[in-house]
Amino acid sequence: MLVKKEGKLLVFSAPSGSGKTTIVHYLLKQKELNLDFSISATSREKRGAEINEKDYYFISLKEFEEHVTNDDFIEWEEVYTNNYYGTLKKEVERIWSLGKHVIFDIDVVGGLRIKKKFPEQTLAIFVQPPSIEEMERRLRNRQTDSEEKIKERVAKAENELKYAKNFDVILINNDLDTAKKDAFNMVENFIK
Repeated sequence: MLVKKEGKLLVFSAPSGSGKTTIVHYLLKQKELNLDFSISATSREKRGAEINEKDYYFISLKEFEEHVTNDDFIEWEEVYTNNYYGTLKKEVERIWSLGKHVIFDIDVVGGLRIKKKFPEQTLAIFVQPPSIEEMERRLRNRQTDSEEKIKERVAKAENELKYAKNFDVILINNDLDTAKKDAFNMVENFIK
């Protein structure tokens, strides 16, 4: 079991294309927040210019299953068929040992699992796109996914939006600059 420390856990969850990752990267640059990024493990292949041990720990399906068997994860989920994602306990311990707060860019189910395990230490923020149509437009503009994958992500988003009410805060990303400022204020107030 993960040993609880003084650090906070800041969960950012959202459907693909909501702007969550952009907001998390912005927050990480704000030195006064004292944040470090929890790198998730995944069994999926790299996309674009992703870097192992920076964007994700890219591991094989077999390795992922071994970590599950060994109870090495705080949470894990099969997000898409044979694409598993999870948070290794040692990753959170690494960040806490640096005296920092942990920020997660994580799927909805995983985010809620972290909140359930650490209810007092966690601020769970759901980043919501203005609409499904805008989210789909953002996914297409990325030009990283096939048409089939975009349709899969849109269908998944419609389900994920139902979970928004279970988060501490819903941050609607109509305007990215405003969403960044709002996220900063929420995090700053929580970690005080």
